Amino acid sequence: MPEPASPVQRQVAPAGAPSPRTCIQVARQAAILAVTAADDAMSAVCSSRSGAAARLEAVMHAAHKEAVEAERHADRAEQYADDPTMPSSAPLYCARAAVEHAVRAQSAAGVDTTAAALRAELERKLTASEHAERETERRREEAEREAEERAATGMDADNRDRAARNRYLAEAHVAELGWTAGHVRVLEAAASGRLYWRDGRARQAVRRGMRNGGRRISRERTEDLFAARFLVAARQDDGTRVLTPSPMGQVALELARLHPAGLHDSDQAAYEARFARVRRRHKRRDDQKAAARVLPPLDSSARKLYRRPITLTEQRAQVEREAVDR
Repeated sequence: MPEPASPVQRQVAPAGAPSPRTCIQVARQAAILAVTAADDAMSAVCSSRSGAAARLEAVMHAAHKEAVEAERHADRAEQYADDPTMPSSAPLYCARAAVEHAVRAQSAAGVDTTAAALRAELERKLTASEHAERETERRREEAEREAEERAATGMDADNRDRAARNRYLAEAHVAELGWTAGHVRVLEAAASGRLYWRDGRARQAVRRGMRNGGRRISRERTEDLFAARFLVAARQDDGTRVLTPSPMGQVALELARLHPAGLHDSDQAAYEARFARVRRRHKRRDDQKAAARVLPPLDSSARKLYRRPITLTEQRAQVEREAVDR
């Protein structure tokens, strides 16, 4: 028969593991919770009516079985803690088993599984070096994710958040503009610096600075956007007016690009949407129709909250310009 291991040969629990005393206390507390749950199940049997007796007895037996196991593992935790021939991790193993049986006993009895909270007390505490290793790994993963996001979006975290807030604004306000894709095309032509008004017609010049020829742009939509102050006009020496987006028009254009689903499929659908919005503000039918023909301004809150994101390329260019200026 082999000789029992000496205390010197005893396996040591990993650093940070709960002490044997803690394991015994947790195991004993788990056993108490399990026995209490079994007692509650037995009390339910004693006070039950005949119709529910069979089911409650099954519950009582299941809870009692788990309580017995919880007590057995609690007793073993105490025995193994005093036995030098047992690995130092044995009390921890027994305590964990006692907790699991206590949870099952409470679950079988239909009471709150408060024993589950005891698991945290048996978790191994990390050493300082392990904490440092995990923190280094966490920072490395964060850096990798940030690099991937920057490569995909061309923006840093702050500007990605700004872009996300802008998308939320767009979803909330684009439909209220009562626009079609045609209104967006007019503003895009104006944003290019090539939209001009001459002889009662709107055209998009081939190149910036030209004020003759080019593609025709919807006269009605141009007039509506200008009347609603989404466009501003700069008169030239030859009488031509160059149309550019106003500050409100620029923001509205950016929001419409972010949420094209908020645009209406046709001019009629856009008019009906505007009509539905103004119907409550006007009593007479003619007043309602007249108000619906006018494009509403962009909500003031959207104008205040919108902030254009700045890409990494733009940031680098700005740094280079500032360096040259210095």
